[in-house]
Amino acid sequence: MTTCVFCQIVSGRLPSHRVLEDDHTVAFLDIAPASEGHTLVVPREHARDIWEISEATHGHVARMVHRVAALLNTALAPDGVNIVHSTGEAASQEVFHFHAHVVPRRHGDSLHPMWNSRPAPGQDLEQVLARVTAVR
Repeated sequence: MTTCVFCQIVSGRLPSHRVLEDDHTVAFLDIAPASEGHTLVVPREHARDIWEISEATHGHVARMVHRVAALLNTALAPDGVNIVHSTGEAASQEVFHFHAHVVPRRHGDSLHPMWNSRPAPGQDLEQVLARVTAVR
C-alpha cells in the first residue's frame, strides 16, 4: 500500500528509528512520543485495523510488543508501561495500518488514562453479555 505511511516505513522508503524487527513485524520509535521510548509495533503486511488483521499476524505483533516492552524495561527502567491499540476514528486511530503503542510510564508523568469509569449495574452487564453470546 504505497500511500500508507507505515507501509513506507516498513519498506524503507521513509526513515525511522527502528528498535527491533523480524520477518513479520517492525518496531520503531514514535516521532511524536508520549514518553521517552514510546515505540510503535506494526505488521509488515498491511492490515487497516483489528477487524482486518489476521489472527496469525496479530499474534506476531503481540509477540513483538512483548519483546519491545522487555527491551524498554531493561534499557529505560520505567515504572510501568501502557500497551495501546485503537481501531477506527471514533477510537482516535490516526494511521490506518494496524499498530500497537508501547508507552513507558513514570510515576508523576503528565499522561492521563484514556477513560474514567464506574462499576456498571449487573443488569446492564447481563444485557451486554446476552447480546455478545447470541452472536458467538
